[in-house]
Amino acid sequence: MIISDLQNADLYVDAIYGGSRLGHAGDDPLPKLLGVDNQAGFRVLGKRKSLDTLKLIILITSFRNVEWPDHLDRETGLFTYYGDRHEPGDLHETPRDGNLILRNLFDAAHSGSVSIPPILVFGKADKYRDMQFLGLAVPGAEGMGSDEDLVAVWRIKNGVRFQNYKSIFTILNEPKISRNWIKDIRKGNGFSSEYAPILWKNWLYSRKLSPLKAEPINRIRSKENQLPKNTHETELIQLLIDYYKEQPIDFERCAMEIAKIIMPQIHREEITRPWRDGGRDATGLFRIGSGPSSIDVQFSLEAKLYSLNNGVGVKQVSRLISRLRHRQFGIIITTSYISSQAYHEIYEDSHPIVVISSRDIAGALAARMQTSAELKRWLKTLTIY
Repeated sequence: MIISDLQNADLYVDAIYGGSRLGHAGDDPLPKLLGVDNQAGFRVLGKRKSLDTLKLIILITSFRNVEWPDHLDRETGLFTYYGDRHEPGDLHETPRDGNLILRNLFDAAHSGSVSIPPILVFGKADKYRDMQFLGLAVPGAEGMGSDEDLVAVWRIKNGVRFQNYKSIFTILNEPKISRNWIKDIRKGNGFSSEYAPILWKNWLYSRKLSPLKAEPINRIRSKENQLPKNTHETELIQLLIDYYKEQPIDFERCAMEIAKIIMPQIHREEITRPWRDGGRDATGLFRIGSGPSSIDVQFSLEAKLYSLNNGVGVKQVSRLISRLRHRQFGIIITTSYISSQAYHEIYEDSHPIVVISSRDIAGALAARMQTSAELKRWLKTLTIY
C-alpha cells in the first residue's frame, strides 16, 4: 500500500509514501510530507551550521551504493550511514554540510546535550521517487563508545586518498510518528511538543536506548537470499571462484580472512595443513566481551569453494557438525549457498553453526573494495600456510 495523502499522513515504520508520477524531481514526496527540499540524501529543516538552528534532520539512502554501503540491521535496529564526502576534499566541507552535521550530532550526543533535533530515516522505494519510512533514529548504539559510533574511513578515488564518515544510529522502537508532532517540529516546537514520542524523550534526556528489534519469522534463508543481490556482488564472487579454482585448498586462508571481516572478534586462528586435515579447514578462537572479563570460545571453520549454482548439501554440513566438541561452534563459509535440507538440519536441530553464504561474502567485500582490481590485489597479499 502506498500512502499518497502526504500533507495529513502520520509516519508508520516501513510504510511507503508516494509522490507524483511526472518523471522529474518534483515527484519526490518528502517536500509535501515533511516540508524539506527534494535534493540529496541529507535534508534538514533549519540552518545547517549549528544544531541549535536545526528543527529536523532527514537521512535518505538507496542501499544500492556499493562504494558507500549504508545498511539497516532490522534485527538489532542499528543503521549504518555514510557521510556525503564521496570524492577527495576536506572531510567537513561538503555541498550540503552533511559531514559537518554528523560531527556536530555525535559531539552533542557524547557530551550529553539535549539540543539534538529529531532524525527521520527513509529508504528509496523501487518505484518512481517513492520513499519508505524506516524509523526515528538517534546517534550511537548500546555498547559503542565515542570512538566507535562515528569514524572517518579512508577511500581512494583516481589514486587520491580521502576520508568520509561512517556513522551508527539506533532506530527507536516507535512504530508511528504522529502528524501533530511533525506540525510542531515545523513550527520549531519539536522539543516541547506534547506529541513527541516517549522513547525519543527518554533518550534525549537520559540517553536510555530502546531499539526497534525485529526477529525474523524464518531464519532459514532461501537459495535466492543466499546468493549475491546485484551484478557487482556476483562479479566479486565469480572472481573469487576463478582465482582459486586451480588451487581450491588455498581458499581456506581467504575464507578465514573473510570470516574475520564479518566476525571481527575472531583471533588466534590456525589453518589446518592438508596432510592432517581431519575434516576441518581451520580452527580459532572467538572472543566474547572485552578486557579481563572476556572469554574465548573455540570454533571450527569449513570452507567450500563452489560455483554459484552448486549448493552445499547435508553431507558437507553433517561432516562439520560431527567434528564439533562440547562448547565449540562451527562456521561454514561458501561461495555458493546452503541447500534447503541442510539449512533445516542446522536450525531445526539447533546446531551451533554460523552460515556465511556468497551473499554475505559479497556484501563484506563490496563494503571494503570498490572494484574487482582491488579484490585481486587483496587476494595476492594473503599468505598460504
